[in-house]
Amino acid sequence: MGTGCSYTGPMTEEQLPAHRHTPATAPAQRASHDDREQVAEQLREAAGNGLLDLAELDERLAIALTAKTHAELVPLTADLAGAVDLRPEEPLVLETRAGAIQQVGHWAVPRLISAISDKGSIVIDFTDATCRHREVTLEVDVRKGSIDILVPLGWSVTTHGAKVDRGMVQNKATVAPAPGSPVLQLTGVIDRGSVEIRYPTPLRRWWKRRQQRAV
Repeated sequence: MGTGCSYTGPMTEEQLPAHRHTPATAPAQRASHDDREQVAEQLREAAGNGLLDLAELDERLAIALTAKTHAELVPLTADLAGAVDLRPEEPLVLETRAGAIQQVGHWAVPRLISAISDKGSIVIDFTDATCRHREVTLEVDVRKGSIDILVPLGWSVTTHGAKVDRGMVQNKATVAPAPGSPVLQLTGVIDRGSVEIRYPTPLRRWWKRRQQRAV
């Protein structure tokens, strides 16, 4: 391990970068388990890159894993490149009456996604998306429409939070999840429409692996 800067305890408000002076980092903003895990993961990566030594890593991890507020978490990564942004994020809302919506390609997955389909269709593809959360909630309201959800191999999907009236939910993503992978929680109401959760096609998975090896 390389030797990083000495950690002398939480920074004062005056020492924080300007963009951290926001209401989201006030003591009143409670830290979730997901927030603590994000900071802990960045600290481990920083140690692996030689930015922190083992003593600094242990000290910061002890604070991160017991932090109650964002104000305790922010200083732990403020002196590291790519500090975790703990500001509350906006949910993603996808709504269509009779048209088609496709949320595909490279995109950042928020903790909460709302998908509303009256008579239209919605595709939500997580295959190439960036997800920094352990748990993602997908709230659906499907009347006569359809929602097609693609998740990477290794993701876990739960559907017990969804209420099905005269519609249908098919969860084909049933392979044993990888340790530490995201959990997609499906909630909401399916009236006369349908929701299908599946993996990308084998050909697409092969192409993605080929692209990753080429990088």
